[in-house]
Parts: sequence; structure tokens; C-alpha cells
Amino acid sequence: MRPKKVILCVDDNEQELSVLKFMLATNGYRVLSASAGQEAIGIFAGTQVDLVLTDYGMPQMNGSQLVDRLKQIAPHIPMILLGDPQRMGGDIHAADALLAKKSCSAQELLERIKVMSARKRGPRKGAVRLAAMAELAVAS
Repeated sequence: MRPKKVILCVDDNEQELSVLKFMLATNGYRVLSASAGQEAIGIFAGTQVDLVLTDYGMPQMNGSQLVDRLKQIAPHIPMILLGDPQRMGGDIHAADALLAKKSCSAQELLERIKVMSARKRGPRKGAVRLAAMAELAVAS
């Protein structure tokens, strides 16, 4: 049996986070969750994650800022940003995919996750991640 893919879900809305966790777990994924950007960075730094799924609209650190920070640690990990396109504006995002939260169906989201988590996206060794973590710690 192949190991389950690990998905980090980040959303400050507990109800939406619970729905995402349930949907992903029932489809065979191992789900880690965080309700804030700093919490997500801590989990991401200490765990091997295959994909990040984050909400755009969060306090202190929005989803785009979180993706930027996580890409500094591990640029090869695919990341999906969920949100309202009008709220996101014309900003350039580091996320690998942007999905409209209200118009994206559960089936579309699952299909996107399946495709993106199956991709081979470069080195998976901890050495690259540790070096990036050291640089991030110095920058903070």
C-alpha cells in the first residue's frame, strides 16, 4: 500500500477548515491543519508535506503572503490558493494554482489536488529545506 499524500490545509474559518479536512480525509489524504499563517509555517517546517491548500483571506498573514514564505522554504511543493478573485486583486501570487472559493466545486478541487500532488516537482531531500529554514530564521 502506498503512503497517503500529506496535505496542509490553512483557513482561519474553523467550519470551512473542518469541511476541507473531512473531504480530503475521506478521499485518502492525510490532512494537517492550521488556522493561521505562523502556525502553518511551523507545521510545514517540521513535517514532510506533499501539497499546501490555503485560504486567501486570513488575519495577520493572508494566503498569498503565506505561500510566499512557504515557497522560500520549499519551492518544489505545490500550493493552491483559494479565495475571491476580486479580493485578491491583480497581485502576482507565488501559488501554483488560484481557485475561486465560491465557484469551485468539491470535485474540481479534488481533481486539481490529485493532479498537483502526483507531479514530481524536483528534489525531495531535507537538505534543501533545512538550508532554506536557516535563511528564513535569520530573516525573521
